[in-house]
Amino acid sequence: MSLKNAFLVVRAMTFRSLTIAEDGVVSAFVVGLMMTFVVCAAFGVDSGRLVATRLELADHAENAARIGAQEITDLRSGSPKIDQSLAQRSSTTYLVDQDVNFSVSISSNSVTVTAMREVEMTLLKLFGVRKHSISVTRTAEPRDE
Repeated sequence: MSLKNAFLVVRAMTFRSLTIAEDGVVSAFVVGLMMTFVVCAAFGVDSGRLVATRLELADHAENAARIGAQEITDLRSGSPKIDQSLAQRSSTTYLVDQDVNFSVSISSNSVTVTAMREVEMTLLKLFGVRKHSISVTRTAEPRDE
């Protein structure tokens, strides 16, 4: 065997041993890359749902507080006050119609509403995150401007 043929045999054996040692490396890289994309998509989708739910709850809490704060008595006496029983009833009716878990706190000059909801995760469920609770609190006070 000539030196040139011996070099080719050694080179072929080295190349073959390198290719055998690297079997599956590309597959592992692709699987890792796909998992990264799925996790990023899960964060994007579920984070968007959480933000949308938070905005919806804030809107409902603001509206319920505003509705309750409109139940004013003693307006002509110069010291208007919120009728607490009417404000409670108005705010509660609105929130029940909106299918929201809530708590309402009323004083003689303000209405505070806390709206709560549990959001079921869609894609993050695959990674062990099942639900996330969101609560929003808003206060309304009657003003004469």
